[in-house]
Amino acid sequence: MRADRLVAALLFLQTRPAGARVTAAELAVELGVSERTARRDLEALASAGVPVYSQPGQGGGWALVGGARTDLTGLTAPEIRALFLLTGPDSAAANANPRVRTALRKLVRALPAPLREGAEAAARAGVADRTDWTGAEAEEDRLAPLQRAVVEGRELRIGYARPGREPRERTVQPLGIAVKSGVRYLVADTEDGLRTFRVGRVASVAETGAPAVRPEGFDLPTAWRALAGRMEDRMVAATVRGRAAPGAEGVLEGLFDGRIRYGARARDGWAPFEADGPSPEAVAARLAGLGARVELLDPPEARTALARIGAELTALYGESEAAGTPGAPVRARASGATRPG
Repeated sequence: MRADRLVAALLFLQTRPAGARVTAAELAVELGVSERTARRDLEALASAGVPVYSQPGQGGGWALVGGARTDLTGLTAPEIRALFLLTGPDSAAANANPRVRTALRKLVRALPAPLREGAEAAARAGVADRTDWTGAEAEEDRLAPLQRAVVEGRELRIGYARPGREPRERTVQPLGIAVKSGVRYLVADTEDGLRTFRVGRVASVAETGAPAVRPEGFDLPTAWRALAGRMEDRMVAATVRGRAAPGAEGVLEGLFDGRIRYGARARDGWAPFEADGPSPEAVAARLAGLGARVELLDPPEARTALARIGAELTALYGESEAAGTPGAPVRARASGATRPG
């Protein structure tokens, strides 16, 4: 989170002896980001009014004006409130790493008295709960060793478990941690090229003892945009057309997270839609739980997949049991839905 980095960058500047300068490369190592990102953070501090300046050339770098410690008066009251709403001590105490908590406590003490009360109130105004209620994944146990390997440049041997599969070990060159919609991903170089690994699915982490090999010119934000773009392309590789019964739209929105579009509702109340997914079969599997509230129209592969799922469920649970009457047959449309009369 950028607010964390800006505070950490400022405190890092304050730890330097009078007259000593910090280079963007040194700050990048300290924060675990790219040199370009570190330089942008330093420029952002200067733009916000924090008394930092840069000196170009050999032996140059960034330093606080006069080498003195700052009381952070360059931050405005709205900026401070926004920062603590995102990363305030109360919410951070249970979730953030110790360095972030320490930095935020120091920030509170450094604030002028008129601003301190607002910052503390903002910190109490929110809470960050990263507990996964499904119990499927836990990121925190694996995050610290992965972050350490990224910052220190250590090659790793990780066990990684894809959904429904046993963990598989592989050697990776850790390059950075990215966060997408609250989920953390390790960005790493592998024998197959750059890859992302969802932190919550990392089953084991072990250093090999070798230094990590960082590709020349590697920039984490640029690499992440390319990797995320590839993932997005896979997520929308196929489009399925269908009809949804009244009241089903809310469930569909949750299933497809914005990758669904609706047409004008028909007189019978049913709404046509187009949904995107990795494949027609994957979309059909996601829709199977809606039963007769959704009818797939095309492509044929999606209808066939949904019919197969329906047949498998009927064979498993029994037609008579589904009907509620022993021996009573159940007749269903091949598409998995019944057209309203």
